[in-house]
Amino acid sequence: MHTIIAGRYELQDQADAAVAALQQAGFQRDALAAFYLNPNGQHAIYPIGGDDESSPGARHSGTGAAKAGAVGAVVGAAAGAATAPVIGPVGIAIGAGIGAYTGSLIGAVSSTDQESDVDEQTGQPAEVQPKVTEREPGVLVAVRVDDHSRQQAIDTFRATGAEDIEHAQGELRDGQWKDFDPHAVVQCV
Repeated sequence: MHTIIAGRYELQDQADAAVAALQQAGFQRDALAAFYLNPNGQHAIYPIGGDDESSPGARHSGTGAAKAGAVGAVVGAAAGAATAPVIGPVGIAIGAGIGAYTGSLIGAVSSTDQESDVDEQTGQPAEVQPKVTEREPGVLVAVRVDDHSRQQAIDTFRATGAEDIEHAQGELRDGQWKDFDPHAVVQCV
């Protein structure tokens, strides 16, 4: 495991200048890595793309669809019953089907992206947690450091205008951060 200091840049030219400055400061090229960091959700961790198994905002959509679908079926059946003298008993079934479909659609959509004040596991009011800042997209330049070169790397990143400077542990060799995790908690310097 290596100690790594990394800085993020908006433009490739800035990142290239940072790599050159780090090399001038004495860091070897194989101890440096530079790569583009995609926006969150676009890291293609899963074979079909994306970063998460499911959308966090869609967590409650199934429950919302079931509840609203049941209400919609009852309302639709009642509306179909009102048309029974004209259409016949088939109107009740058609009304129930249309109502269930429409209700489930509205229920699923209205249940997405809602912040819950209740902890899902305990059912108790959720404690307010500070939000973790996610990495911003851009060109990430990383350098393997030791106790003696750590501050020099930080100073070089600051001098070259790095947007964010972070400290991490990982495997940086042969010009690649081998175990980089785009979802890891960022430890800012």
